[in-house]
Amino acid sequence: MPEGHSVRRLADVFRRDFRGQVLAVSSPQGRFADGAALLDGTALLRAEAHGKQMFLGFEGGRWMRVHLGLYGKWAFGTGEPPEPRGALRVRLRGAGADGGGVWADLRGPTACEVITTAEKEEARSRLGPDPLRRDGDPEVFAARVARSRTSVAALLMDQAVVAGVGNVYRAEALFRARTDPFAPGVEVGRERALALWEDLVVLLRDGVRRGSIVTTLPADRPEGRRRGRVRREDAHYVYRRDGLPCRVCGTTVLTRELVGRNLYWCPVCQSGLPDLPPVLAEGEPVAAARVAARPASSG
Repeated sequence: MPEGHSVRRLADVFRRDFRGQVLAVSSPQGRFADGAALLDGTALLRAEAHGKQMFLGFEGGRWMRVHLGLYGKWAFGTGEPPEPRGALRVRLRGAGADGGGVWADLRGPTACEVITTAEKEEARSRLGPDPLRRDGDPEVFAARVARSRTSVAALLMDQAVVAGVGNVYRAEALFRARTDPFAPGVEVGRERALALWEDLVVLLRDGVRRGSIVTTLPADRPEGRRRGRVRREDAHYVYRRDGLPCRVCGTTVLTRELVGRNLYWCPVCQSGLPDLPPVLAEGEPVAAARVAARPASSG
């Protein structure tokens, strides 16, 4: 499922290439025919992301709410779009700033609907704060964590607690914070929750910039691969690294299902809670993993 950085990048595409244009809106598949009829021939005025949801604002106070879910995907292009095939939920077409024509096709979303401004704000009110948004409130996040007896790993996947965090960011942020993923929120507490938030801000912003999720510091990548483009196999500390040695202590990374998704963690580096919350080094895209002392190698 696309995480918050990916949805923000999609909103950026709509702001850059479609905003201000009168769009032809259709539903080749037919499932969005009524919504398409409401939006067809109106101008796109705004595009914003909140967590994993995107809201496209059109003339007349109408918004198109899209949640991609596990299988949804946007495709973009210029010029004449391809002949519609398969389950093409929505097609948006505009003239384009250069007259060449721009288009966007949406397939397989979990949700796609036309809503009013009031309904859009109601939908947003059900979401937790988004670390990528200017109005994202870390104190709201910290309070929701600190008063809960649910594990912090489960809380990070709850979009009503924090919006935009998915399975990758969950695993990596908890490792970087040297935090036991099974610790209840009340034990994590406000200060550690605030530190988690700050690290999520850093990670998600870096994800927007890169277009991918990279959480490792150069020093924790293999020698000879510490400069330049980061390979996929070097990008994460624990995510999808079960059965492999921890990059920091050498202990085997573990996995188990939690909240319907596989959780990954190091049982040594994440055996408890840090004495002090992580302090991020300004300018470091990945900094929290440097706070806790490296445990002695288990092997």
